Amino acid sequence: MTRSREEWERRYLEGDLPWDTGHPDRELERVLAARAVAPGRALEVGCGTGTNAIWLAERGFEVVATDLAPTAIARARAKAERAGVRVRFEVGSFPAGEPPFDLAYDRGCFHVHDEPVERAAFAASVAAALAPTGLWLSLIGSSNGPPREVGPPRRSARDVAEALEPHFEILLLEDTTFEADLPSVPRAWLCLARRRASAG
Repeated sequence: MTRSREEWERRYLEGDLPWDTGHPDRELERVLAARAVAPGRALEVGCGTGTNAIWLAERGFEVVATDLAPTAIARARAKAERAGVRVRFEVGSFPAGEPPFDLAYDRGCFHVHDEPVERAAFAASVAAALAPTGLWLSLIGSSNGPPREVGPPRRSARDVAEALEPHFEILLLEDTTFEADLPSVPRAWLCLARRRASAG
C-alpha cells in the first residue's frame, strides 16, 4: 500500500532522509547529457528538498516540482531562493490543469507503489502530464542483488515494463545503484521511457 502524506511528512520532520544526498542525481546528469535533452518544461514528482529541480532550472528548464510532504516543499522553496533560481514547488503529486511537460523525472517514487494497479496508475498519470513523445526518467529500486533489510522497495524489470505499457516505449532499462545514506548500496533500475504518441 502506498505511504500516506503523513508518513512522508514525519520522515522529513524526523530527518530520516537517506535519499537526500544534497547534490544532483548523477544519473539525471548523465542521461540528459548523453541524450542531449534540450531544456523545456520539466516535472519532478517527489522532489524532496529540491536539489534536482533546482539543478534542472539552472540549466534552463521551466520546472514544476511536487512532493507530498509540506516540510520538504518549504525547504525546497528556501533552497531555490538561496540559489537564485525560479522553480514552482507544490504540495501534492501531479499538478492539475498544466500545459504538457517535455520531461518528467522521479527518483524513487514509482517503486513506492506495492500493487501492480498502483504502479500502472502512477505511470498513466506521468503519461497524462507529458506531451506526446515526452520523456520520463525514473530511478527505481531493483530486485537485482543480494537480499537487504533496508533501502528502497525492490521491483523487477517485468514490474516496470508491465506498468509502463501501453503508454510508454522503454528506451533504456539499465542496472545501476542509488546514491543513499544506507549501510549498503541499493541496486536500482535506471529507466528512460518515451510517451507513445497514442496508446498501443
